[in-house]
Formats: sequence, structure tokens, C-alpha cells
Amino acid sequence: MASKLHVTRDDFDHLMVPTYAPSSVIPVRGEGSRLWDQNGREFIDFAGGIAVTCLGHAHPALVAALNEQAGRLWHLSNVMTNEPALRLAEKLCQATFAERVMFCNSGAEANEAALKLARRYAWDHFGEDKREIISFYNSFHGRTLFTVTVGGQPKYTEGFDPLPGGITHLPYDHLNALEAQISDHTCAVIMEPIQGEGGINSPSPEFVRGVRALCDEHQALLIYDEVQTGVGRTGSLYAYMQQNVVPDILSTAKGLGGGFPIGAMLTTEKIAASFGVGTHGSTYGGNPLACAVADAVLDIVNQPALLDGVKIRHQHFKRRLEQMGERYGMFQEIRGQGLLIGCAMSPDRPGQARDLMNAAREQGVLVLVAGPDVIRLAPSLIIDEGLIDQGLDRFETAVAAMAEASAEA
Repeated sequence: MASKLHVTRDDFDHLMVPTYAPSSVIPVRGEGSRLWDQNGREFIDFAGGIAVTCLGHAHPALVAALNEQAGRLWHLSNVMTNEPALRLAEKLCQATFAERVMFCNSGAEANEAALKLARRYAWDHFGEDKREIISFYNSFHGRTLFTVTVGGQPKYTEGFDPLPGGITHLPYDHLNALEAQISDHTCAVIMEPIQGEGGINSPSPEFVRGVRALCDEHQALLIYDEVQTGVGRTGSLYAYMQQNVVPDILSTAKGLGGGFPIGAMLTTEKIAASFGVGTHGSTYGGNPLACAVADAVLDIVNQPALLDGVKIRHQHFKRRLEQMGERYGMFQEIRGQGLLIGCAMSPDRPGQARDLMNAAREQGVLVLVAGPDVIRLAPSLIIDEGLIDQGLDRFETAVAAMAEASAEA
């Protein structure tokens, strides 16, 4: 049977498992920080595919890298040596603390590998009693059963019992709680340097340094989930570089492929040795197409001028958003770092972030939520500053209309 020429939103409900509730907008083309739907309507993209399209849509260098690799080789199993994967791994090791890399296809898979490696390393070096994993409430680490259990949001584990054991959740940015819990039975602490899905929450420098020190004291590994904060999103290649700590394991995905699916786990030679032949794997991990695109992404992103530009754009966004917050009483705080920005709704607007997201879309600008009370912006790292203002003008129209409707109610 031939496929339909015209796709509608109703087709989603008839064909797809209902794990998502997408909007009625169906984009068909993108260029830079703009998208166009089936009807030719233009949208300014401040969502970035949830912090994925770090160089915008259809970036010429990424298109060229994909096309070149597509004409050579699409797939290799991991029983063969893979040139594009090794080139990318070398760049990641040169640019970070890492000495070893393992490729996969998503952030969840990168975290799955990180968590499994931490337990295997502890088992190798300290025995089977060192297996506790400590995570933090409101964290998000993926949707596999292991990673969703490690994530500190019960709504994602409801109905999936029995869940993996040996996992403890603590308040984020509360060092005393961690100090009271961590012990020589702890094999790893996993944390986001900025909580993304949990509300764009940044920890204090004292907390970050304290987590590292407590892990060292108890011979536990520190896992940094940089799936959302990595690849230039905060104004450095990885956020740990601005926090002046070095993790033992780091997970990365989202922006790494600029929109092409790829994830990676980075670690040291000593820790990586616990993943011997056959202990973990991925059929598509290190896919040549994905690695070729990610190689091009790193070449562009890991440049001082681009990373400095992320910080400059942050100030541009923050200034305008704070002005909106003061003018309309819509936001109590502008959070985040670089181009991972959270607009925390005022206390008198509980649960209204999604309403504002929908109103913004009607005005032709795409934003995200990070929980019920925070609007999240994660645009391209190279978005034109004039387009920032144009998008914020549209966003302000939505904010003003929502404020006016509330005043009249």
C-alpha cells in the first residue's frame, strides 16, 4: 500500500503509540533557527529539538559531512574497526578529561552504560557490597528502566515495578544530605551540572566541589550527565569545565550530533578497563554516519569565538526576559547558563508554563517547558542576534496577552 501524500495530526492518533501528545504544527523544512510547517507558516525556533539542534537546522557543514559519508559507508558492526568512530573518539579525548569513549545512540543509552560501568568497576575493585547509586530528586537521566529509576521523578516509574534496586535519591544542591547518606557502599553519584527537565536548576559551587570531595573520600565514581548541558550549551564544551571539577564518567548526546542520533560515554583508561570484551555493547553504536556528523559538530562548536558567543547571547536573552518579567509580572526568576535558559513562572501562576508555551507557538515562536512552572529555551548556539530579538518580540506578545487575560478574569 502506498504511503499517504499528506500527513495530518489525526494520523498520529491512528498510527502511533500514544506516548507523546504533539502539537498540530507539522514542520516540513528548517533552515538555521527557522522552521516552516505544511502551510508555509514560519516559526522561530527557541526549542532546538530539546537542546539538540545546536547549530540550527540544515547547517551546510553538517549536511556536507552526512552526504560525504553516506556515499562511502553507512554501517559497520563492532566486530570491525571503524574509522569515523575513532576520529571522533580522538577529538573527544583531546578536548576533555577522557581517555576512553564508548558510542551509542542516545542520552539514555549513554547513561545506561555509565551506570553499568560504575557498578562493574566497583564490583571489580571493591566487591559486590559496593553498589549503591545516589541520584537527586527532579533529575532526569533517560527512559530505560534503569535510567528512569535513577532519575528522581516518580511519575516516570509509575506502573513499571519492580524497579532496579540499590538506588537512593536526595535533594539537589543539599550537601549535608549527601554527606549523611554516602558511604563506602556507594559506587557512584550521578548528577546533572544543571538540572534540565527538573526546572533549569543550577547548583552552588560549594555543592559541586563537595560532591567531588565526598566521592573521593568514599571511593565512589562521580558521573556527570551532560546530555543536555554538553557540546557548548552552557558556554564551554562541557559544563564541568566551568564548575572546576572533573568527573570520572561523563555522558553526552543531544547536541553531539547536531540533530543526528548519537550518544557517548566518556571515562578514563582505568575505569574503562572494567568493561572488558562482551560486557556491554550496541549494534548501532559508533555508526559511521552519526560519527561523521558529530565530528563536524565538534569542529565548529569547540572554538573560543563560538563559545564566547553563547555567553553573549545568554546576556541578550536574560536582559529581555527579565524586562518582561518585571513588566508583566509573569516570571519570578530567569535561570540557567549559556543557551539553556529557564523562565520560572511567578508564584501566582502555578502550572501555567505549558499555557504560555502554547500561546508562544500561536505567535510563531517555539519554546519548551521544564516541568509545570518553568519555560525552557534551548536555541541554536549560533542563532543570529537579530532573530533573537524578533523571536522575543513574538514571545512578549504571548506574555502580554496572557497577562491581560489574567487581569480581565
